[in-house]
Order: sequence, then structure tokens, then C-alpha cells
Amino acid sequence: MDATDKAARIVRTVVETLKPGFAVKLWTGERIGPATGPVLTVNDPDIVWQVVRRPAFSTLIEMWISKAVDIEDGSLFDFYALPSQGKLRSKLKTLPKLAILRDLPAVLFSRKQMTARTDLSGRNPFVSGSSQEAIQHHYDISNAFYRLFLDERMVYSCGYFKDFANSIDEAQIDKLDHICRKLRLKPGERLLDIGCGWGAMLIHAAKNYGVVGHGVSLSEAQTQLARERIRAEGLEDKITIEIKSYAELTGSFDKISSIGMFEHLGLANHAAYFSTVQRLLKPGGVYLHHAITRRSKGDIKKTLRKGPEFKALIKYIFPGGELDTIGMTLGNLEAHGFLVYDVENLREHYARTCRLWAERLHARFDEAIAEVGEAKARLWLLYLTGCSITFERASAQIFQTVVTKRARGPSGLPPTRADLYQ
Repeated sequence: MDATDKAARIVRTVVETLKPGFAVKLWTGERIGPATGPVLTVNDPDIVWQVVRRPAFSTLIEMWISKAVDIEDGSLFDFYALPSQGKLRSKLKTLPKLAILRDLPAVLFSRKQMTARTDLSGRNPFVSGSSQEAIQHHYDISNAFYRLFLDERMVYSCGYFKDFANSIDEAQIDKLDHICRKLRLKPGERLLDIGCGWGAMLIHAAKNYGVVGHGVSLSEAQTQLARERIRAEGLEDKITIEIKSYAELTGSFDKISSIGMFEHLGLANHAAYFSTVQRLLKPGGVYLHHAITRRSKGDIKKTLRKGPEFKALIKYIFPGGELDTIGMTLGNLEAHGFLVYDVENLREHYARTCRLWAERLHARFDEAIAEVGEAKARLWLLYLTGCSITFERASAQIFQTVVTKRARGPSGLPPTRADLYQ
């Protein structure tokens, strides 16, 4: 029996012992497990060596990216939907370790060279997430790539579902309008959108609420397309966009929105960020803060500990990114001169948003591969699916928080939320 056969026997032993609830198909064509349902295909016997050499979450990601493992007759969501088969940790204790160890040396020593991997990680995943290098790693992939799965306005943030059966296009229009209503925008007001993406928020606010908009972004690809879209709408006299850090801005604004950019900053930059927003906002002005948060665990060290999933996220997708808790957000806002008026959790909306994005990317996967290559397309499919599952399981939250710049006297806001839903 050669090393490849022994690698197959190790995988077979593991699958038959753990009984994961789905079938596994080996590189030999052998199928182990249920005759129906989604199938995990193992295309490379080298995975045994890789798991032993580096038993880490990032190893599993690299296996998926390189197609050493793949899925047949289903999707990643189908695997998540399978009934629980019990606690994995308890099952691992039942593995016949001696039998596996007898085959393992032949697998390890027969190996000549590690299977080539495509390095898709950020050059420095722990730099500030608001640096131009980090932003371009995530956003300057390809506008055409993002078009494959985003809505027609290319809104790359959590949708707002008045009905969870609504399409992604409906949800993003409703989200933009929900934000405009929360800001209580009025004709002629100056609106600043920090991290303005492809300009959808500014265009919607200028067209429907008559504001004068200004946006800042560090993504050249996004800004170029945003300016084209502004010209196409005939709004060049109403909207301007700069490739500039928020910290370099001057002037004053009646209203400020920040939609899905705060996660890039890193905890060390939060105080400077809130100070800047406070400086730029007129007295009594309204600021809407839309950001993902992590769950508080009571102890600050436990709360801020980076688990393997989060480390993989900042390595491959969001270099420099960090999440605070909603408590930290509110404390920072109050400490920097804001009064908190409204906090809304959109967790289930983001779970739905990411699921629709993942499904749309999967439906146009051949086009995605042609645009960015198979490795990156597979990485993004995994990322969007993982995000949806994370929010569905309540492992992360996403909040919209409405605040005003602290001032004595009336806030100028309506006495209730009723106007948001009229």
C-alpha cells in the first residue's frame, strides 16, 4: 500500500468515525457516507500532510481557495443547514489514534513538496485598516467583480428589509431612504458621507432630499466609478467626492453619515475618528453611525481577543480591521461630545444581505472566475457565506446609531420615530 492509499485510509477512518452527516468523496472517486445530499470532495491527498503540519483555521481556508476541497450537489449554505451531529470535540476523542499513527509516517515522509498556494492575504494584515493600502486591498479588486453580486446601485453595506422576501435591490433602496429619514435631511443641507463607496448614498440623498453632498474615499476604483455615476445623474453641481482621509477634512456639515467604514479603522484610531466627526459637524447636527460590532464578554481582554476566524478575516479580506462592541461605541460617542438618540440592530438584515450576495456570486461564478481568477472568487464566496452565517448565529451584530452634536436646548429631532415610517 503506497502513501496515497494510506492517506485515503486516514481520511476514510476519520469520516467513518466522526459521521459528519454529509458524504465525502475522495480523489479516487470513492464516496463515504450518505448516498444523497451535499458532498465534500477531497481532490488532493496532500491535505493530510497540510492538516498535520499546520492544524489551523487558515489551513482550511487555503484548502478551499486552492480547490483541494470542494462541494458537489449543494453549496456552503447546505452544509450549514445540516442537522447537528453532536459535539466535534467529543467525537475527536473517539478517533482510533493508533491506527491513524501507523499510516501517518508514510504519508508525511513520502511528500516532496507542498502544493502551491495562491497568496491572497494582505501584504500587512495588521496595518491600520483605514490606510490606503488596506482599503485598496479590499475595494480595488474590480468594479466589474462587485457588480456580479451587489444591487444595481452597488451598495456594499447591510440592506434594510421591510420584508425578508424583498430583493436586494429593494432592500438597498429602502436602506438608503431609511438612513436619509433618520438623518432628517432637508433641502440645501450639507451632507458628508465618510467612506462613500460608489456614491449611492450621496446620489440618493441629493436626488430625493435636495442636499448638497460631499464624500471621501481612499479607493481610486470606487471613486472613479462614483464620479461617472454622478455625472450620469446630472448631479455634478450637487455632489463632490475626494480621495482623501476623513482626518484631512475641513469645513462644517449639517449632517454626516458613516456606513460600513468604521470597521476598517482599528481600535487605536477610534478616539481620533470621533473627534474629527465632532469637529466637522455643526452644533445640533445629526450623525448616523452604521457599523458591525462584536459581542461583549464582560472582561475587556476576552472581548477583544482575536479568534481564528477573525484573524483569517483580517488576513485575507479586511487588513487592519477591528470591531468594538455597541457599548464601546456609545461610550466613545458620549465621551466625544455627542448625545445618543437612537440605536437599531440590523443583525438579521445583514445575515439576509450576505446570503443574497453569496447566492448571486455563486450564480455568476464563471464570470467571477474570469474577472478575478478562481482562487479569489472562491475566497469571496467563502467570505460572503461565512458572514451570513456569522450574523445568523448572532456571533456579530450591526447597529445604526443616531446622535446629535451636544448642545443645550432642544435637539431639533421629532419627539418620536413615527416620521421614519410614514
